[in-house]
Amino acid sequence: MSEQRKPTEEYVVIRHRPGYRLKRALILIVCTVIAGAGGYAAGLAQGGFRSTGVEASNERLEDKLAALEANYRDARQRLVNLERGKLIDEQALNQARNIIVELETRVGSLKSDLTFYKNIMAPSETSKGLQVDRFSLTNDRQAGVYNFKLVLTQVGNNKSYISGVVAVNIIGMRDQEKEVIALRDLSQEIKDLGVKFRFRYFQDVEGKLTLPDGFEPLEVQVVAQAEGRKSSQAERTFGWGDLTEN
Repeated sequence: MSEQRKPTEEYVVIRHRPGYRLKRALILIVCTVIAGAGGYAAGLAQGGFRSTGVEASNERLEDKLAALEANYRDARQRLVNLERGKLIDEQALNQARNIIVELETRVGSLKSDLTFYKNIMAPSETSKGLQVDRFSLTNDRQAGVYNFKLVLTQVGNNKSYISGVVAVNIIGMRDQEKEVIALRDLSQEIKDLGVKFRFRYFQDVEGKLTLPDGFEPLEVQVVAQAEGRKSSQAERTFGWGDLTEN
């Protein structure tokens, strides 16, 4: 039996070239870029339709942006104008209110003065001669210190002067006991127990009084005594709370 001959095996020898695949990939990439650039250049050579479309779109966007910016500036300016107008309106309204309050206060004062002079010149039958017209207090900046004003009037017969003295006492409580303090002991402007007066129509007595520590005032008592041919007496008591409630 003869031996079967095996087919002859063939071997292919390939040269080993390090980096060949990498170089081939780079060449393909370069070729692709060159081809793209060429196509872009060809497009430009044929009329530049792509660039023109982009430029037109860009111009439209720029126009819209410019319009929006203009609208924004206009709206912003209107807002500023409205805010300024509102502030001006508020200031004008506050000024008008202050003027109204001042005018109302002045009108009230003028009405009070008119009534005052009318009572002097044309009194009723029950109010003639020497009168204690009013006693007022206003708070000073210091605690326990008040500005006072006493007004005496001669009602009816004003052809001649009336003279005399007026005494003012502050009635209150201290250490749970009633106490009467003369105005001269509370005010540097009043030197005597009785303040002298002489007038035809009216006279004011003004000054500043300071309450002592621990003294709680309740009333102000005013007693005016006219002397001579028009001898008469006028007395009036004012509640401290009524004098200081404003």
